[in-house]
Amino acid sequence: MRPCQSMALLEVSGYLSHSGFGKQHVGSRQTQLVGPTNHYIFGTKSQEFAVPVGNDPSAFLKSCSHEDGISIDMNHGTTTLAFKFRHGVIVAVDSRASSGSYIASKEANKVIEINPYLLGTMSGSAADCQYWERLLAKECRLYKLRNKQRISVSAASKLLSNMMLGYKGMGLSMGSMICGWDKKGPGLYYVDDNGTRLSGRMFSTGCGNSYAYGVVDSGYYEEMTVEEAYELGRRGIAHATHRDAYSGGVVNLYHMKEDGWIKVCKEDVSELIHHYRKGMF
Repeated sequence: MRPCQSMALLEVSGYLSHSGFGKQHVGSRQTQLVGPTNHYIFGTKSQEFAVPVGNDPSAFLKSCSHEDGISIDMNHGTTTLAFKFRHGVIVAVDSRASSGSYIASKEANKVIEINPYLLGTMSGSAADCQYWERLLAKECRLYKLRNKQRISVSAASKLLSNMMLGYKGMGLSMGSMICGWDKKGPGLYYVDDNGTRLSGRMFSTGCGNSYAYGVVDSGYYEEMTVEEAYELGRRGIAHATHRDAYSGGVVNLYHMKEDGWIKVCKEDVSELIHHYRKGMF
């Protein structure tokens, strides 16, 4: 191919329109396209990721290295709790998303609304929890279309447990509570990345769970009123965020009732801490 023909071909294909993106050696066996660091080069045939300007990813990986090679082991922090009582299930969570000592978000909603009668909580890796519980939501919808009735809370939790068992030992990080209401009444199950599935009246997950358990255990009884249950859920998360550095943000509180869940409140934990100040100091 002649040089002029090569030049015309490059111009038609769009390479020459990006004159600032590098050098093209026409007539040689190789065409070298060099672009700015961390930016996508339009028109190239090789697949590239558009990486925002910032720290060099390779340097970041080296900072996470250990003696046996690169190993990223981020600490996860959260506090979620749920408990059953005579009027349904209360679900309360904090909203701080952290990666080690870095606070990634202060407004993460750690309750996944699977359908009007099912809720799932998130602790561990946000990506894992969101992906698998959204997949669970799809399977629950398919079940309803096929069987003309809602899936039970027990069956929904079993589906999630089976998904986790298929990927056991592959690095997933998830601890979730599946809460809902079916023909048997309110249901509450705990499912984690090992496929563990437990049924109970009260669960708390995340690194602040020990603080939340201490508060909820001291105030829980099955015959409490709805307002007492709301207050206990708020208090449990507020105390946990005060003691646990990886929990914080706001309290998202849900109530699972016979006719479906409702979102009760979204309250700043710093304001709640001042409200409960007499009992904390």
